[in-house]
Amino acid sequence: MQFKQKVIVTLLFTAIAGLTLVSEIIYLLTEFWWFEAVGFGSVFWQRISWQVGIWLLTFGVFGFFLGFNYWLALRLTDDRAFRFLESSEFEPYTQKIANYSALLVILLISLSIANLSAASWEIILKFFNSSEFNLLDPIYQRDLGFYLFRLPLLDNLENWFLTLLIAGLILAVLVYLFKGTIRFDWQWKSLIIEDKWQKLLTKPIKIHLSLLLAAIALDIAVDFWLERYELLYSAQGIVWGAGYTDTHARLFAFWVMIVASVLLGLWLIVATWSNKLLLPIYGIGAYAVMLILVIGIYPELQQRFIVEPNELVKETPYIKQNIKFTQQAYDLAKIDTKEYQLKLSGKSDANILAENQATIDNIRLWDNRPLLSTYRQLQEIRFYYKFQDVDVDRYTLNGNYRQVMLSPREFDYAQVPSSARTWVNQRLKYTHGYGLVMNPVNEVTADGLPVLFLKNIPPISQTDLEIEEPAIYYGELTQDYIYTGMNTPEFDYPRGAENAFTMYDGAGGVAIGNWWRRLVYAYNMGSLKILTSNYFTPDSRIHYYREISERVGHVAPFLQFDNDPYMVVVDGRLKWIVDAYTTSDRYPYSEAVAHEQKTELITDKNINYVRNPVKVVVDAKDGTMQFYVVDENEPVLATYRKIFPNLFISKDAIPPSLQAHFRYPQDLFKIQSRMYLSYHMTDPQVFYNREDDWRFATELYDGQQQEVEPDYLIMKLPGETKEEFVLILPFTPVNRDNMIAWIAARSDGNNYGKLRLYEFPKQELVYGPFQIEARIDQNPDIAEQITLWSQRGSRVIRGDILVIPIDGSLLYVEPLYLRAEKGELPELARIIVAYDKKIVMTPTLEQSLASVFEQIPSELIPARTDSPSQLSPLEIYQQAQEALQRGNWLEYGLYLQQLEDILQESAQ
Repeated sequence: MQFKQKVIVTLLFTAIAGLTLVSEIIYLLTEFWWFEAVGFGSVFWQRISWQVGIWLLTFGVFGFFLGFNYWLALRLTDDRAFRFLESSEFEPYTQKIANYSALLVILLISLSIANLSAASWEIILKFFNSSEFNLLDPIYQRDLGFYLFRLPLLDNLENWFLTLLIAGLILAVLVYLFKGTIRFDWQWKSLIIEDKWQKLLTKPIKIHLSLLLAAIALDIAVDFWLERYELLYSAQGIVWGAGYTDTHARLFAFWVMIVASVLLGLWLIVATWSNKLLLPIYGIGAYAVMLILVIGIYPELQQRFIVEPNELVKETPYIKQNIKFTQQAYDLAKIDTKEYQLKLSGKSDANILAENQATIDNIRLWDNRPLLSTYRQLQEIRFYYKFQDVDVDRYTLNGNYRQVMLSPREFDYAQVPSSARTWVNQRLKYTHGYGLVMNPVNEVTADGLPVLFLKNIPPISQTDLEIEEPAIYYGELTQDYIYTGMNTPEFDYPRGAENAFTMYDGAGGVAIGNWWRRLVYAYNMGSLKILTSNYFTPDSRIHYYREISERVGHVAPFLQFDNDPYMVVVDGRLKWIVDAYTTSDRYPYSEAVAHEQKTELITDKNINYVRNPVKVVVDAKDGTMQFYVVDENEPVLATYRKIFPNLFISKDAIPPSLQAHFRYPQDLFKIQSRMYLSYHMTDPQVFYNREDDWRFATELYDGQQQEVEPDYLIMKLPGETKEEFVLILPFTPVNRDNMIAWIAARSDGNNYGKLRLYEFPKQELVYGPFQIEARIDQNPDIAEQITLWSQRGSRVIRGDILVIPIDGSLLYVEPLYLRAEKGELPELARIIVAYDKKIVMTPTLEQSLASVFEQIPSELIPARTDSPSQLSPLEIYQQAQEALQRGNWLEYGLYLQQLEDILQESAQ
């Protein structure tokens, strides 16, 4: 019976170990095939070789050290037996049970620490490939590269050794306890009488435990030495980073504890030669008292009685450092600040329309949210297609630089009826989305709908932009794995009463044509159909990691990626662009992005350094990825380029047709803008008093006050001579709604990545977006019309307010949409324009502008000499259409206004 039990146990453990090993091997094999297929095999081998090496080293060291301590404890107590199974039927097997239990514990600890250590491959590689920032911290005068690349590994190693020593100590103590070598009868006299201790611990056992404790004390000394640098990230003072108490009290306390820890270690070693068994305890007790005094009490006393009564004076040098390094960490120092000189009220000149025609022509009238609903109602075509979100970009169309909005038409398998959700449909048939829809930001049909430049299936283009490869195999909704190259065609797109089919001819996916690979993937995917299906051919391929963010993150998990991948059309192909960020939580004196700021843009709330040096481009059909460098001087990326020399592509190799679609990322802009709300203040006293704190401007949406979101816009910045693609955001003071500043992030040409801030005069009232909302509500004509629409069963949706600096004034534009209470198709009904003290609402932007700028410049007056009174309504309408074809929106608006006047006169 005992033999059978041993066989069963052995087989069981062998089976578990075997399955675990097989699973790991298969996982690594499929990972290798995938990385090879996407062209990054060297990235895989670099990572996996280091991970395996770290794992083996850690497992070996922990296994040996813990095993040695267990063996040594047994040797030192070989005259005693384990007592935990005394007087039981298992007493004869006590030693074997103890050995097996110890082996299991050692294996579990070693495996756990090895797995954790293997995950630190990035920290180790950054240590050996570190780059310099050529900037020194103000306390220790070390290059900042030390903190970002070398200090993390030193911290990890110290914790690694401390875990090793504590685990060894606990294991040895457990052996001595279970063997009765260490025994307490819980009588105080027994604990303080030296003779009692002498009987409990022999000198060899005392030496064993004392040496382990001494090693732990020395490790703690190293920890205190490293803690000195951690002061540069302290959040305990008035600002993020080392403050007065940190540098004058805690730093001193750390040095005291470093010396105390070393002395304790030496004391424990020396005590091994003494017969006084309480000497180690005396040393540990004195150390604990010292720890409480210098770490816990002394800094608190200095903070309360020295710093707090004179806080501004004491903390001023540290506030300066915090401002300086926070601005560096978020690249705020590069912001170009200019005063925006406002014109005197009532001095508006209509000629500014002609001087800023490109800006006027690209004012965005469509808001993402109602436009997405419109796309879904008009262009999803079939229930299984879905538009996930709307992106904003710019193209040169028919020779004109135009801002557009677009959305890819992806396949959403979740919308397929349950009766059709078969394995064949999910994996072989419904494999991809198709095409996209695109509209200019400023054009509206007579029905209040967007004018579509790209639409329908197959794509129909109204411009010179053509799509040659409309299939979307890789996207934001492609979360299932699929097979291509099978002996059955894939569904391509609906075509009237029938469907069009296709066979995949792209370069994506991993080859799965032979039985060996099918066997491996059958196990990895948990699907026997891969082995039993007759659809597979020698050309079959499996596509997985198809969701864009997951795909790029699998190649480069050390980068953080933007929340909004956006699609572009380049040379007839659909491509995704994803902004990649290098981040760190180790930048000295820099405030963390989420410290006192509520944000979900970065998952790690301790991040206090961020850059956007990489643009990742993913082909929608092939899934091929290029990691393009856009900032060659960023130090964190420089380190990653040393680690993975074949991963990143130099900036010089970026195709111009692709670079033309790079845009300043919204996530980064939000982070920088949020930090700038406080860190635009450079005077320490002003910063300390928070005298000039800003906040994001607010607006009304769906009846609720909310923060204004950054908006992309083609416009001519004040002081510039040419229009460009920018990302804009207004600021207001804290607790007030008037506008204090306006910031723009530039995206075109050599200006890419530059930030321009315009500050408004503080002595003048500049309306903020929410104040404009209030003025809209107070306008009787507008308020009456909105109320009338609401009473007729329509829901009024206010779009984003655009705040556009233009010729020394500010132009505010807000579109109004109508949607039936039971409908999902918003229509653009009115455009509200506010300029100076005027605020109007008309059916078109042109009419609103014409109404605001009462005087029309001569070059914008219609070329025909016929006066309006001499023209019939039909002739006016024809001239309006001619103006529309020429792209003269102001002239078009004037003719529409003339028609409206004629109709009103006729009605009267």
